[in-house]
Amino acid sequence: MSSELRPGMPVKVVNPRDQYYGFEGQVQKVVDGAVGVIFSGGNWIKLVRFASKDLEVVEQRGKRRKK
Repeated sequence: MSSELRPGMPVKVVNPRDQYYGFEGQVQKVVDGAVGVIFSGGNWIKLVRFASKDLEVVEQRGKRRKK
C-alpha cells in the first residue's frame, strides 16, 4: 500500500472481504482518506469509494522502459 495515493495512479483492491477484490482500476479522487477508483471494462464504467488501506499501487502495464 502506498501512503500517498494520487489521481491517475493504477491501483488494485487487496481487501479479500471486498466484492471488488483483485480488480484493478485508476484513482480518480482522494478526499479525507477515502479514495475514488474508476473501474471500466467493455461498455461499463463504475466509480467506487474505498479506504486507502484497501488499495495497493500497481505498476502500469503496456509501457516499455527506455534503455
